[in-house]
Amino acid sequence: MTQTVDNTGPFWVEPLAVLLGRHDSGPDGITSDQAALRRERFGPNLLRPSPRRTILRQFLERFKNPLVILLIAAAALAAVTGDRASFAIITLMVIGSVSLDFVQEYRAGQAAERLRQSVAVQVAVVRGGIAQDVPAAELVPGDVVALVAGDLVPADGRVLEARDFFVNQALLTGEPYPVEKHCADLATADAEMSDAVNAVFMGTSVIGGNGRILICRTGAGTALSAISAALVRHPPPTAFEAGTRQFGLLIMRITMLLVLFVLLVNIFYHRPWLETFLFAVALSVGLTPELLPMVVSVTLARGALRMAKKSVIVKRLPAIHNLGSIDVLCTDKTGTLTEARIRLERHIDPLGRNSERVLELAYLNSHFETGLRSPLDTAILAHGDIDASGWHKIDEVPFGFERRRVSVLVDDGRRRLLIVKGAPEDVLRLSTAYEGGDPAEPLPLDKDALSSIHARFEELSRNGFRVLAIASRVVGPEHLHAVVDDESELVFAGFAAFLDPPKADAARALKQLADYHVVVKVLTGDNELVTQYICRQLDLDVTGVLTGAEIDRLDDSALLARVENANLFCRVSPAQKDRIILAFKRRGHTVGYLGDGINDAPSLHSADVGISVDTAVDIAKEAADMILLKHDLAVLGEGVLEGRRTFGNVMKYIMMATSSNFGNMFSMAGGSLFLPFLPMLPTQILLNNFLYDTSEIAIPMDRVDPRYVEQPRHWDMGFIRNFMLVIGPISSLFDFLTFYVLLRVFNADEALFHTGWFIESLATQVLVIFVIRTRFSPFASHPHPLLVTTSLTAVAAAVILPLTPLARYFGFVPPPPVFFLLLIAMTALYLLVVELVKRAFYRRFTA
Repeated sequence: MTQTVDNTGPFWVEPLAVLLGRHDSGPDGITSDQAALRRERFGPNLLRPSPRRTILRQFLERFKNPLVILLIAAAALAAVTGDRASFAIITLMVIGSVSLDFVQEYRAGQAAERLRQSVAVQVAVVRGGIAQDVPAAELVPGDVVALVAGDLVPADGRVLEARDFFVNQALLTGEPYPVEKHCADLATADAEMSDAVNAVFMGTSVIGGNGRILICRTGAGTALSAISAALVRHPPPTAFEAGTRQFGLLIMRITMLLVLFVLLVNIFYHRPWLETFLFAVALSVGLTPELLPMVVSVTLARGALRMAKKSVIVKRLPAIHNLGSIDVLCTDKTGTLTEARIRLERHIDPLGRNSERVLELAYLNSHFETGLRSPLDTAILAHGDIDASGWHKIDEVPFGFERRRVSVLVDDGRRRLLIVKGAPEDVLRLSTAYEGGDPAEPLPLDKDALSSIHARFEELSRNGFRVLAIASRVVGPEHLHAVVDDESELVFAGFAAFLDPPKADAARALKQLADYHVVVKVLTGDNELVTQYICRQLDLDVTGVLTGAEIDRLDDSALLARVENANLFCRVSPAQKDRIILAFKRRGHTVGYLGDGINDAPSLHSADVGISVDTAVDIAKEAADMILLKHDLAVLGEGVLEGRRTFGNVMKYIMMATSSNFGNMFSMAGGSLFLPFLPMLPTQILLNNFLYDTSEIAIPMDRVDPRYVEQPRHWDMGFIRNFMLVIGPISSLFDFLTFYVLLRVFNADEALFHTGWFIESLATQVLVIFVIRTRFSPFASHPHPLLVTTSLTAVAAAVILPLTPLARYFGFVPPPPVFFLLLIAMTALYLLVVELVKRAFYRRFTA
């Protein structure tokens, strides 16, 4: 496949007819067969297409691991020196371990990718005259795509049709304001991209109106691709990713110290150099938590699958851990705490009387508005059947999140009227008169009238109504365009009051999140009176209120001091939402943000976990880490629990690697000081490590204690290090006890010593999972049956192997029967001691 791009020059300066001819396209687009052929030629519509790797190549890439390379070199050395048994065993162990890791992680990765594809951004494309939705990655040059407010522009293209088509292209050009796009040929042949009002570009977003575009460049041929290296910032590692890296570095340092120590000791005792080298390599393998990437990937992928069953689709796997760690959830009110079934209940004039005039003005504004249409517009249009056929639209000032209003300029042949609909505070501030009866004779909006109108607005808000103010202004017939400056000297007509009842199960969901120690903060554009009414209905205690106006008066330090005690942030703009989230993060909180609108994209990026819904606009879904298939806090509560369960299972493996596994390897290094032979042969260490890894593959499926998931969980390297230093030496203590019993009680030679300690070390190393996997009593916390099966199977293999014909290949001999009785006693005592120390440890190091 070759990524061929159109290099004939800027496509926005070419005549549209020429472009359509070159791409063999038209209003009906191209056919599906043409699209398939072009996809082969141009490749997927991605900035950086993932290289296609066969399964064999993915498997072979596992052998790039430095430790695996070292083992292969050791096997080659064994073959050269004639040690065929060591060569065969090391080779089998390497292939077995790599296969185990590859199969588990590959299956998990495939499952996670299927989930991500299920919420991939879809594009409305016309092919062969038939409209259909396809993934954005499947677009090709020549496709015709329909775009509406909230869509991400999926590729570079020319505008074919436009209706109040406003695009935010600050990402590419730095322009702070939306640009209106038109279907036109430019007059100049040297126009820059910033002058291309007839073209749209990948990565920008539609914030108003609608249009159709002809796709001209995709993927690596787009303008965004040319500058993506400078634009695309890799996000800082999550706490989970940083924690696993720190843990890996800790183990690496310990491994280096022990391996160097073993090499020096064996060189000092003049032991065979090949055997010493193989022992050191095997020791480093035994110390390395090589299953950690697999355990993390599989655990996160299984968590994603379980969350999918609960209607949560995970786009970025590490977000699962972050969701389990959140202690602050910022969310909008509409659709989360309320039903999002908004009804227009009242339309009243400034004197509080029912007014058809207010309904007519509101209807005309919503009817002719072509920008971002809100649920309030839908409620207005559904409320009454107003005849708008006598009116036609002249122009529009689209809704702005900072202005919080929308204006349309309309004409009925007798008069030209600017109709403004928006937030009451802003509309009243721009009004100088009000309709007290006859619209033709407005009354001055003096202090007393304004006070009375504000009181009526507050009364509606206290009763739970969401309120829009409706105003108008008569302009002359020469007024051909509507601009922001026209929104002045308005005549206030009245209020449109809406009801959006609280969700029936929202109170239960809020209590559930509180039980999980997640504090819900409401960030809304609504006023504080409406929001407080909803909170009272849901039994949500209001601890403090901050409004957008108050936030504007606070610098970052002052806001940092105020956010903790407030849980309602009302009349806030998108920029203010972002400031609030960043303030919580600076206070040390892990923050989740739930949003679904164009204005929510910055906050979704800033939060530790960005959460959106499947009905959200494209730009919100693209920015989110997770997609809820149900706009429901209860679903999110289940996701929080799943995140904590996922983290709990990863930590089980970490605790295993830092306790018995570390203890056993430390014992090998220490034993080499006084033993006249190696404590364990290299092939025996590799076999021990393979059986141990096999026993742990079921950890991602294990159950997690209900009490463990009650609290947010965070990565704590100090806690892990302390656990290793407290629990690890217990394993070494029992290893040295085993050394004493084998040498003094059984007068063991080298072969019996290796056999006895191999069995004991594996039994203790594997069975301790049933103690470590829970912070509570092992008898009260039931492990997953598969974990029981794999663990007992690994121990049984270690016990039986010395009794089989395979024993001689590993240097084993059958132990005396009484050894097994001592093995049971020592293993039971070891598990008991670990349990007692574990309880004392958690009392000392956790709350």
